[in-house]
Amino acid sequence: MSRRGRLWLATACGLVLAGLVHIVVVLAIPSLSESDALSRARAGQGGEGGMRIFALATGDTPPAAEAWLPIPDPVVAVGLCPYDLADGPLRVAARTGPLMMSVAVHGRRGAFYAVTDQAAVRGALDLVILTRRQFDEALANEDENEVSRDVRVVAPNTRGFVVVRVIADLPSQRAAANAAVQAVSCTVEGAGEDTKAGG
Repeated sequence: MSRRGRLWLATACGLVLAGLVHIVVVLAIPSLSESDALSRARAGQGGEGGMRIFALATGDTPPAAEAWLPIPDPVVAVGLCPYDLADGPLRVAARTGPLMMSVAVHGRRGAFYAVTDQAAVRGALDLVILTRRQFDEALANEDENEVSRDVRVVAPNTRGFVVVRVIADLPSQRAAANAAVQAVSCTVEGAGEDTKAGG
């Protein structure tokens, strides 16, 4: 093989090796990271339970920027509720109103379920997040004559977090947007304890 051929072969091998190392590193980041969205959400809460509010500023002072929300939207009130389904299924209950609301359920690999207030039944949005085993148990114990308005969401992992967003189109609606997020409750079923967003 000529010198030029060996040079091209060495360059091609180097590029392939560099590409493989890059792919492995990128795929390993989520499992090796200690400051992903889920970890930051749980750290900000001191663990599971209750919803944390990132409220809109009602005056001229903008809201404080959160580390895990690098670019906070100035017209969106945000609530965050981390969960661990090892403690039991999580019930998220929200009352809808005139402002647009969305609820997104996130796992370690990103959002796996989202819904807006358009799916509300009689002004109520009730989600129950559970594992596959918990879902099968709930289905087996369900009363056939009782109609449920709950939306059951099977989570791919036991840990995750729920993000509630309410949009305030006008500055005068900021207080209402904050109140709508604060009215959302996260309850671990079977724990007998209902923690509202403000707590």
